[in-house]
Amino acid sequence: MLPFPKSGAPRYHLDRRGFLRMGTMGVIGTAVPRSFAQASPKSPEGFGKAKSVLIVMLSGGPSQLDMLDPKPDAPAEVRGDFSTIGTTIPGVRVCEHLPLFAKQTDRWSIVRTLAHREHNHLLATHVALTGRPTPVPRGGSDLDRVETRNDFPNFAAALDYVRPRNDGVPTGVSLPNYLIEGPLTWPGQHAGFLGAKHDPWQIQGNPNAADFRMQALAMREGITPVRLESRRELLEALNQGRRTLTGTDSDSFRDQQNIAFNLLTSGKMTEAFEISQESDATRDRYGRNQFGQSLLLSRRMVEAGVPIVQATMGIVQTWDTHTDNWGKLKDRLLPQLDQGLAALTDDLTESGLMDQTMVIVMGEFGRTPRVSTLPGQTLPGRDHWAHAYSGLFAGAGVRGGQVLGTTDAQAAYPVTQSWSPADVCSTIFNALGIDHDVRINDRLNRPHDLLNGIPITSLYTGQKA
Repeated sequence: MLPFPKSGAPRYHLDRRGFLRMGTMGVIGTAVPRSFAQASPKSPEGFGKAKSVLIVMLSGGPSQLDMLDPKPDAPAEVRGDFSTIGTTIPGVRVCEHLPLFAKQTDRWSIVRTLAHREHNHLLATHVALTGRPTPVPRGGSDLDRVETRNDFPNFAAALDYVRPRNDGVPTGVSLPNYLIEGPLTWPGQHAGFLGAKHDPWQIQGNPNAADFRMQALAMREGITPVRLESRRELLEALNQGRRTLTGTDSDSFRDQQNIAFNLLTSGKMTEAFEISQESDATRDRYGRNQFGQSLLLSRRMVEAGVPIVQATMGIVQTWDTHTDNWGKLKDRLLPQLDQGLAALTDDLTESGLMDQTMVIVMGEFGRTPRVSTLPGQTLPGRDHWAHAYSGLFAGAGVRGGQVLGTTDAQAAYPVTQSWSPADVCSTIFNALGIDHDVRINDRLNRPHDLLNGIPITSLYTGQKA
């Protein structure tokens, strides 16, 4: 299950043979991370408020018009099929199929003017999860651009680089599946040029399945902590012998061995993955489906102290509603999202974790204002649109009960301030207490600013954009 599900990619095998194979996962990044600076007296609003960030990724691009930025007075070919309902925010309406969310908008900041320029899923996903444009090789096509080790690292990987940990709790966990479709693997899901050492954990499995468990985190029968420590000593002796014979020292080999040992000797994550410990009533509240149980598992990751958790709803491009837009939204997507988010925010609020957990709900872009029907199809939908789309922010000091940004009469373009994925990236790291001038180095030892946007301070101050 870790860290990649795709064919041919390395995995952790935490049995005896697996430990001896850990050295095959070489670290490509070579630079030493710069220590993150202390917060300056003029640090932006929200600095260091979050211990964890939970990103709910709606892969494929959810429709702003049919969810959070409806235009009920627009022509039918723009407004779509849904009606709207009122919320706890005076004068603010959302889709009729989000009734639980409408009652909880006092917890959320609705941002209606997220925007960038990439209308392709793969490129836009990299932008959304890294805050950086996707590098396209000279002569290559951006239409078939997949992940490579030249990519900019995603949020969890970059955080692991500047703030490493060795307590058996990973910096990042992504679930319940890797974003792959056929031969295409979405970029922005791993550490890119920082190397495999910093890749977030990737969980490949359905938490709603009766047999779901993290077998990779369980020691085999008969393996005690004492025996595990003896194997560590044996492996270190083997490593020393190899260094003597070859005259080389493989940091990546030792790094992966230490990660494996830390995982097995720490009970935090093993316990966190035991979703079956939750009561039937709790599991029912989240929804007995993959997405609802993924949110429940994400809550357990936050409770275990994982700094960045990404929960993807469904599989890749689930929200890519070129056809049957309203049927898919009404019958499955919106009810599951509504139920799962309500349960998640209820639990985080009641436990006090909402005060230290930033929750972000977003896709890689939105949908076109005008309805269309693809050739050969009978059920209409909406196409890709990155010029304006909506997102949700809550927790860790974010002010609820507000709407930031205004779009035009068709939700096509911002008419007030817009915010880019780079600004979302800067907001995340600002919330986690990473100072604005941190740099990371690529494989050629070239420095890159980690934060290349501006934190969305209106989330905290309540200033209208």
